[in-house]
Amino acid sequence: MTQTQPNVLMICADHWSADHLGVAGHRAIQTPGLNEIAMCGVRYSNVYSECPVCIPARRTLMTGLAPRSHGDRVFNDSLPMPKATTLAQAFRDAGYQADAVGKLHVHPQRDRIGFDSVLLDDEGRPQWGTLDDYDIYLGDVGYAGRQFDHGMSNNQYHWRPWHLPEETHATNWAARNMARTIKRRDPTRPAFWYLGFRHPHPPLVPPQSYLDVYRDIEIDEPYVGEWMADTDRLPFAVSALRNRTNLYTDEQMMAARRAFYALCTQIDHQIRYLIGTLRLEGLLDNTIICFTSDHGDMLGNHGMAAKRVFYEASANVPFILMGTKESPHLPQGVVDERLFGLQDVMPTLLDLCGIPIPEGVDGVSMLNSKGRDFVYGECGEDDHASRMIRDDRYKLIYYPVGNHFQLFDMREDPKELRDLASDPAHAETVKRLAGTLKGELYGGDEAWLRDGVFVGLPDKPYRWAPHRSLNSQRGDGWPVSPKVDIPQIEWTLERQEPLAAD
Repeated sequence: MTQTQPNVLMICADHWSADHLGVAGHRAIQTPGLNEIAMCGVRYSNVYSECPVCIPARRTLMTGLAPRSHGDRVFNDSLPMPKATTLAQAFRDAGYQADAVGKLHVHPQRDRIGFDSVLLDDEGRPQWGTLDDYDIYLGDVGYAGRQFDHGMSNNQYHWRPWHLPEETHATNWAARNMARTIKRRDPTRPAFWYLGFRHPHPPLVPPQSYLDVYRDIEIDEPYVGEWMADTDRLPFAVSALRNRTNLYTDEQMMAARRAFYALCTQIDHQIRYLIGTLRLEGLLDNTIICFTSDHGDMLGNHGMAAKRVFYEASANVPFILMGTKESPHLPQGVVDERLFGLQDVMPTLLDLCGIPIPEGVDGVSMLNSKGRDFVYGECGEDDHASRMIRDDRYKLIYYPVGNHFQLFDMREDPKELRDLASDPAHAETVKRLAGTLKGELYGGDEAWLRDGVFVGLPDKPYRWAPHRSLNSQRGDGWPVSPKVDIPQIEWTLERQEPLAAD
């Protein structure tokens, strides 16, 4: 190992959709830093989160394993990492120093998953008995336990400006500590640096200065597919997400989009700050920079918010790679439309650095691959479950409750406005992709078949129920609360009996 080996700075946001980039054609969002990075490298436009929810997606990102291999397609918040070589460990085995700052979202919280060091921001989850480093920082600067005084939920779309000085915001803290980590590097060894931004995931609390950026910018309205018109025929899982989104008026959702974009721009500016740090340290020309996200956010599109569905806003994630100045592998200013998944990130980064890919990894390197023939997506194992097959042109989404298929032509209809599943002209495409889906089923999913034919599960209506915990609301953090046996996340469940007013 010599000092000529490239460094790697991997940046992972949370809830950032592939189209939330100015360079991707978004007319409202301001991402000047990421635009320039994409112009100096490759932007992969068809990378999918195989399970678009935080923990399963991050397990895939950190192991190169599909959900079937790493064991979570639900959101199992107490599941340890699988016994597999992680991305950080693979770099360390090759002589790299490996350091992480920000959100990891693993269990137990202080599991370093192969990193030499971790400065942790775990979004205020002290019920597991761990005080993370961002909490400790707030205490050191006189704001002990005050991060949730804003009163916003981590899983809802109400918003307000950040209530403390801007430099104390989690985004600024994470970037500042990554800059310090870069400065503290061992100069005799190459480095793998992982930065996990917790935003734009709610709570939607951007600093006022970033809300001001969007004061005179017209925010794009959510788009809604024709198939949403008949609400009585929506798949159960779609109806569930739509009903939770109906907590917000159209005006409130537009305001939420503005706050969300403000958080994205704040992250973009902090990435620019890190580029400047690498430049001043003399490291920029020999550092690979990677930007991605665990999944996206529907943000009102098709009448839904959040994730856990396989529409583009939720499942299609950004992936930008800027190579070293002398990299023979990565051209500049290219948009690559080949199909990939988050499982392919680990082997790609290792391949760029000439590091062998560990045995058992499901992913493939993007450098020498023709791309995937299809991406298989799976999320959930209960009534909210859905599955996806995305090939080079079409996307098939399957909801077992009601045995409901949807088909979209991604080439002609990238916003998924027209469902073609019942169109006789596309019957062969549905049949072909359903056959591919059939070959991917496991772990009880086979019960959706009878004699090799999809029959699914009985249909049912979704009845919204109020949520006692306000979607996992956080609160006062000082003095530190005791370790308690409460779920990390409590999903809204449908009411079993109708309300008297129904």
